[in-house]
Amino acid sequence: MDPQEQIRQVYATSAARLVAQVYAMTGDYAEAQDVVQEAFVRALARPGQLRQVENPEAWLRTVALNVARSRFRRRSILHRIARSGRLHLAEQSAPALSPDHVALVAALQKLPRQARETVVLHHLADLPVTEVAAAMGCSVEAVKTRLVRARRALAGHLAETEPAGPVHTLVEREARHA
Repeated sequence: MDPQEQIRQVYATSAARLVAQVYAMTGDYAEAQDVVQEAFVRALARPGQLRQVENPEAWLRTVALNVARSRFRRRSILHRIARSGRLHLAEQSAPALSPDHVALVAALQKLPRQARETVVLHHLADLPVTEVAAAMGCSVEAVKTRLVRARRALAGHLAETEPAGPVHTLVEREARHA
């Protein structure tokens, strides 16, 4: 059997069960989903290893538990450091999402992955073009080209929705000057 097909079958039969098991252990449904997805990513990275095990679900469960334990240890260390006073973590609730933010994220999702990543790294993470190029493994010229095309596409996508104020103005201005 093809390794990809085996993983698809194991996912179809086991993923929900594994999420339920990890959820029962962590008490956090989103964390459980992330951990199980990470286990499947690791299986995809080593398809031959999954084929060699007698019980793929048991192997994935072990991987998921190890991932959950590692994440728990990292969080525990971070909280211990914060409690010691060496690091101050601000307790914050998630800010409310403005209509502009929602419209921008929806428009970004319509862009191809590389264009979306380029825009986010440059405009939202505020990285210079040279750092974006290094992070994406491409040339500075490729980043500039992606930004120009992405700005134009974003302006079009945002124009399809009702004007949401400053976001539209910013994107349209950037597109005109590109």
